[in-house]
Amino acid sequence: MAKDRIEDRDMNRDPLTGQPGSHPIGTGVGAAGGALAGAAAGAFFGPIGLLVGTAIGAVAGGATGHAVAESVDPTPEVDYWRGAYRTRPYASESYDYDRDYAPAYRYGVESRNRNRDRAWDTSLETELKSDWESAKSDSRLAWNDAKHAVRDSWDRTDRTFRAYDTTDRYWGDRYSGQNYYDRQYSYDDYRPAYRYGTYARSQYAGREWDDRLESDLETGWDRAKGGSKLSWEKAKQAVRDGWHSVERALPGDADRDGR
Repeated sequence: MAKDRIEDRDMNRDPLTGQPGSHPIGTGVGAAGGALAGAAAGAFFGPIGLLVGTAIGAVAGGATGHAVAESVDPTPEVDYWRGAYRTRPYASESYDYDRDYAPAYRYGVESRNRNRDRAWDTSLETELKSDWESAKSDSRLAWNDAKHAVRDSWDRTDRTFRAYDTTDRYWGDRYSGQNYYDRQYSYDDYRPAYRYGTYARSQYAGREWDDRLESDLETGWDRAKGGSKLSWEKAKQAVRDGWHSVERALPGDADRDGR
């Protein structure tokens, strides 16, 4: 992966503000409720439904990278948890964030990056437990104290991978049939636009698509596009389609028109 300011191309940073770890944490209850809502939404289902009550970030290396080359950057994730960990039921004032909890959150991201095809289960937890002593650095957390933070970080990273995978597969089968499709561009050019729309709808859940939002997203497109050759004028309809696809997976959109 090119080393040209990777931190600027990482959508774990907000593409509009550049702030790290901008996507909010979803609780277990929110994620479960989202899964049900997504399953009820029809063709566009599954992980996108997890955007209800949670949200996603994106992968390092730009939005256009193929799955084999993608990973979630643990550094902004650790920055995110610095502000969020105190809301978690396992947080204890007996421990320091940088020394004790940060290594657990980093370990969760790195473990999910390495285990692309695995789910969290007893077997995986046993492996992670056995490696914790070498991964923990100076953390004073025993595994029974660390595992909740590791799991939170794993789940947050997992939502990113699964939501974008769903976005990729859904639009990969449909993009060439859209009225804005231009045959001089490949899906590698359109994929970042759909992902950007997916990301934006989860990040700015209280907003509607309007001229102001479109202007804001235009500002962030150069940061989010990775290697896409699309200008904003070429990309914006695909971004809007990505946005409204998430809308259709949300409860309350009875007519499924994305509004």
